[in-house]
Amino acid sequence: MDIPDLQSLERRVDELIRTCEQLSEENQALREQQANLVAERATLIEKSELARARVEAMIARLKAMEIGI
Repeated sequence: MDIPDLQSLERRVDELIRTCEQLSEENQALREQQANLVAERATLIEKSELARARVEAMIARLKAMEIGI
């Protein structure tokens, strides 16, 4: 290999290293975003279940009042 070929190869390797570092950073950011979304989803599911339980309790109270009338 002559000098220009080695320099070209070195540039390509440097570019690959930068690309790998960039992809690694993006991957980490996406993993953090996914973890946040999973946590947010769990919170929303919990709130939804709580709201459902409250509505069911209200319906049960209304039915009890209707029967009592």
